[in-house]
Amino acid sequence: MADRPQMNITSSASIGAAVNSASNSDPDTVQGVASTLMLKKALDVQAQGAIALLNALPQQPALATEGSVGRNINTFA
Repeated sequence: MADRPQMNITSSASIGAAVNSASNSDPDTVQGVASTLMLKKALDVQAQGAIALLNALPQQPALATEGSVGRNINTFA
């Protein structure tokens, strides 16, 4: 695991600032529109990071198709 890059997915201060700015501004002003656009951009960046993190997960191993181990589930127990 030492060769895999680490990703920090904690909420950043810039996201919080964008949310506060967008929620406290008047949507009919240029500043309000700019704040909303900045919030959308910040959320898009966070979504891209989440997708990259999910894509970095290892693939699930294939289930057993033959043999006696891993093919049957004891539902009686």
